Amino acid sequence: MPNGFKKRGRHSPPSRCVEACVLSHGDVAGRAAGEAAAASTAPPPALVEAENRQVRFLAARISEALDEAGALEAETAALLEGDETYACLLTVPGIGPRTAAQLAVSVDIGRFPDHDHLASYCGIAPRVRSSGTSVRSVRASRRGDARLKSLLIFSCNSLVRSSGRYGEYYRACRARGMGHGRALKAVARKRLRAIYAVMRDRVPYRE
Repeated sequence: MPNGFKKRGRHSPPSRCVEACVLSHGDVAGRAAGEAAAASTAPPPALVEAENRQVRFLAARISEALDEAGALEAETAALLEGDETYACLLTVPGIGPRTAAQLAVSVDIGRFPDHDHLASYCGIAPRVRSSGTSVRSVRASRRGDARLKSLLIFSCNSLVRSSGRYGEYYRACRARGMGHGRALKAVARKRLRAIYAVMRDRVPYRE
């Protein structure tokens, strides 16, 4: 009889020995499996370094592009400093130097008989979908100057929490169930009436 079975008081029962052996083998197997999984999922150091170089390169390019855009913006503002239309546009709520400069440079206001035609040119005129005699939906047109459209809509973000007429109009649009994007476009269309009048008459904005 094996020594481990002679005196149960001094030695563990066979079942416990087997259980301990299985558990110890299970721990070893589990650790080995974990190490293998970690080794298989971890990217090679060379790949990590290559990705880090790409990230640094892209970050440097973005920084350079922002610097160039800022310098160009400042140069454009300096060139338009004495422009009466540009100065009047800066008085419109939410209109900053970039949007004012783009409007002053790219819009010949004499070509547009009213603000609706200017809205179509800028790509923020409503597009009505109809079937027979019923109107199905009204959405912003996708036509027009894409850069102007983006600037006119994006600049309305600064009006969202304002206490002026455009902030109130934005909140009224949201209360009617419009999402943020649609409400911004609605504010941009409403504000374009003022922009048209300011550019046509070359007078500062008034509430």
